[in-house]
Amino acid sequence: MTAEPVSALLVDDQELVRSGLRRILRRRDGIVVVGDCSDGDEVPAAVAEHRPDVVVMDLRMKRVNGIEATRALADCGGPPVLALTTFSDDDLLSGVLRAGAAGFVLKDSPAEELIRAVHAVARGDGYLDPSVTARVLTTYRTAASDPAPDAVSELTPRELDVLTLVAKGRSNGEIAEELVISGVTVKSHIGRIFGKLGLRDRPAAIVYAYRHGLVAPR
Repeated sequence: MTAEPVSALLVDDQELVRSGLRRILRRRDGIVVVGDCSDGDEVPAAVAEHRPDVVVMDLRMKRVNGIEATRALADCGGPPVLALTTFSDDDLLSGVLRAGAAGFVLKDSPAEELIRAVHAVARGDGYLDPSVTARVLTTYRTAASDPAPDAVSELTPRELDVLTLVAKGRSNGEIAEELVISGVTVKSHIGRIFGKLGLRDRPAAIVYAYRHGLVAPR
């Protein structure tokens, strides 16, 4: 049986960008664009109308920026947000991390990268464009509290494996395949890792792993 396509809502104040995203996110790749918004203040009504699985969110908009729109969705239990960013968006990237975005993709990334990110976020995974990881490390250092270094000793060997793969940008499905465990087990491990280390989300886990030498920066 064919799986239902992922429904996506596009949010960007540039019509050309929205048109380009529509051409990339196609049904044949398992994605259907159900609507679009030209600014962040239009997002709540659009989400209520279209019930998208993922919101693809620009960060710089005129009336309500992507941080505020993402925070509003997170506060009301809305769909996950995949943020579109550029290398010049350091401050916004830091803010949207705290606001609860589930993933980040550079606007000039290949189409395949965006498609992969949309599917990952729709599955409930986090997703970081490999080129964004360094920016996440830089901006999140001042935005997140740093758990005690010795907290890592509380992790089991398998939890360390999972944390290391999360830090390398692997999705839950990829971690499950690499470690030959189920996706449910991966989610359980991640939940325990967050609890033991006092982490809130996947970006914080990535930063923790880099800061404590579990993964070397590329």
